[in-house]
Amino acid sequence: MYPVDLPAVDDTDLTSASEQYLSSLESKPPNNEWFQSSQTSKVAITANNVRRLQLFEDDQPDCILLALHPPDDPTQVVALYLHEKWWCVDDVLRTSSKSRNGLMLVQSIMERVIVFLLSQVVERSSQEEVLFSLHPRTESCKLLWRDSQAVGFYTIKHKGSLCDSWSTRCYQLPVLDTVLVRRSWRRRGFGLQMLKDLCSSFSTEGFLGVSSPLSPSMVAVCRRFLQQQEEHRERLYEVEAPGGWPQRRNIWLNIQLGRYSLSINEESSPTSGEIQWNKGDDSSQKMQTYNCRLDLTPLSTCNVNIPLVIGSSEQQIKPCDPSQGGSSPSSKISGTGCRLAAHTDDLDSGSPTRPPQSVNTKRALKSKPSAEPRREKPEAEETQSAK
Repeated sequence: MYPVDLPAVDDTDLTSASEQYLSSLESKPPNNEWFQSSQTSKVAITANNVRRLQLFEDDQPDCILLALHPPDDPTQVVALYLHEKWWCVDDVLRTSSKSRNGLMLVQSIMERVIVFLLSQVVERSSQEEVLFSLHPRTESCKLLWRDSQAVGFYTIKHKGSLCDSWSTRCYQLPVLDTVLVRRSWRRRGFGLQMLKDLCSSFSTEGFLGVSSPLSPSMVAVCRRFLQQQEEHRERLYEVEAPGGWPQRRNIWLNIQLGRYSLSINEESSPTSGEIQWNKGDDSSQKMQTYNCRLDLTPLSTCNVNIPLVIGSSEQQIKPCDPSQGGSSPSSKISGTGCRLAAHTDDLDSGSPTRPPQSVNTKRALKSKPSAEPRREKPEAEETQSAK
């Protein structure tokens, strides 16, 4: 059995067990305990080789995990301390339960640990920045299980939930905030599966959002999805928090008008995959190797020496017309996803009035007959990140 299959623990138990174990390590002399990270390498289990990891964003009280790292590189994760023993990262992502299959709502602390590993550890290369910010403990998310292992996840900002911890602004529609599919599992349609699941999960909502800015691969996924599901073309919007009409841009309309541009051969890149981010740079709005983390090598052994930081790619996605939905350089990004708007909107109290220019896709397309959509490789995979 794997950690996710063992009896449930709460965050208090997890933190308490971690702190007690670390205290015992610090108080006793080295006793030559080792963790076999692979057939050819092992790491000494000492207080100097163990670090605390925070599981949730701005957590009060803190929820702590213990990570074992090589003595020469504290940014790497070799194993996690769970259920009173050390587990290699690959095993923490596995399950022995046949009932875990497809997209499943995250409910337990161990499932939250898996989301943490996917977003913070597994898809990072050495010396790279983390792709996602930590998720709040209350964030709604689903894990994608396939062949007895977790291969991806997506998170949602619910309508009415707070945009951040320092204001009273609330999201005015459900927003897809982050998406990730492990690199070895990309180009199999899982991004489309997640987008379809989002739309079916909120079937009574007239409008749904995808956190801005869209990564190039997320644009490709949305394009494919909306080509197949015409009934959702007037439902999906790229949004900035809090998601009022001034912060919405119809995705299908902008695709058809060529307002999304892919940078340096993104569609032919061998690493293009599934990710949408919630992280951005206020000054340059650079897209990093988004959450649908692109082609990473599969985790085939327990030797998962994956760094705790991720490098950014120079891929960008920009509207061709800066006046269409661009954000101010001074705008901030919330700790959990969407770019903040310049002003605050209250939660909708009724059906919104749709602005005719930006929302009526058919009329806008007729009024610009010369606009040609950008062509993307049909096989381009899915990606959207949130940080």
